Amino acid sequence: MAGSDKNIWVIANWKANKNIQEALDWVAKVGPQIPKQNNLKVVVCPTFSVLSEVKKAIQVGNFPMLTGAQDLSPFGVGAYTGEEPAAILKQFVDLAILGHSERRQNFGETDEMVSQKVAQALANNITPLVCVQGKDTPVPDGVKLIAYEPIFAIGTSNPDTPQNASMVAKNFPGKEVLYGGSVTSTNVKAFVQQENVHGVLVGGASLEADEFLRIVKACEEI
Repeated sequence: MAGSDKNIWVIANWKANKNIQEALDWVAKVGPQIPKQNNLKVVVCPTFSVLSEVKKAIQVGNFPMLTGAQDLSPFGVGAYTGEEPAAILKQFVDLAILGHSERRQNFGETDEMVSQKVAQALANNITPLVCVQGKDTPVPDGVKLIAYEPIFAIGTSNPDTPQNASMVAKNFPGKEVLYGGSVTSTNVKAFVQQENVHGVLVGGASLEADEFLRIVKACEEI
């Protein structure tokens, strides 16, 4: 990326989408076209059910991509039915999205639960990506990667302005702050060009391989 030495993160959050074959088709198309640049960090976060297959496909293809989880348990291993503990997930993932607004809204996730999940991630060498909805969202100790995702922009085709995203990011000094919320290939460059924005968390636009590649390409050119 000419003229820039900051890390640029491009993280695909598939949410509750893609079966194994669809996931593998996406990796097969996207993986070979990801540029190998040290400061371009491309991460795909699939569902738990396809995570191991996606991880394997990336390793076999030797693609410059990381894998992430969309969540993890606030508890360790043990009698916690339905939960995915960090101690087990660490064999598959490098990163975990924590405190996403959809988790907070649909599953009643609290700041305390997010803090517990961060502790589990850090204890198992998983990078926590903590989502904040504004400058007043608390961020647990030890977190270095944040995604600013305003509620009004999630899945609405109504993104925040790049300038406001950069202003919010200023409130988290010493952190790498990403922007998330209706990110597309047409608006991504305006966000990552902001001094305080270190990449994007991509939802719906990450599901289509060609569109995601256009997003990565735009970031590559910064």
